[in-house]
Amino acid sequence: VQLVESGGGLVQPGGSLRLSCAASGFTFSSYVMSWYRQAPGKERELVAVINTTGGNLNYADSVKGRFTISRDNAKNTVDLRVNSLKPEDTAVYYCSAYRALYAERYWGQGTQVTVSS
Repeated sequence: VQLVESGGGLVQPGGSLRLSCAASGFTFSSYVMSWYRQAPGKERELVAVINTTGGNLNYADSVKGRFTISRDNAKNTVDLRVNSLKPEDTAVYYCSAYRALYAERYWGQGTQVTVSS
């Protein structure tokens, strides 16, 4: 099982990024996909969730209207478009796959997003 995130970087406040997560080694379309983030000294928090078909999306209140999660089950990828970035969005962003039936959860290694002028 592999989840590989990419797309992080240094961006100015108000800027945008597209984070991507490439999955392999499991039946991607059977898993709920999520993005989490963890800032220095803080607990990991859920940012966005997308169900197996992509028809149900949920976001943390702090990112609603600025972040968009999407998935492509044909390509085994899940993206997070992050717009109007703020310094408080600075964190390591993690991709996660979850299947409730077997209580399975997988994590990627994370990609750093730094918002600073």
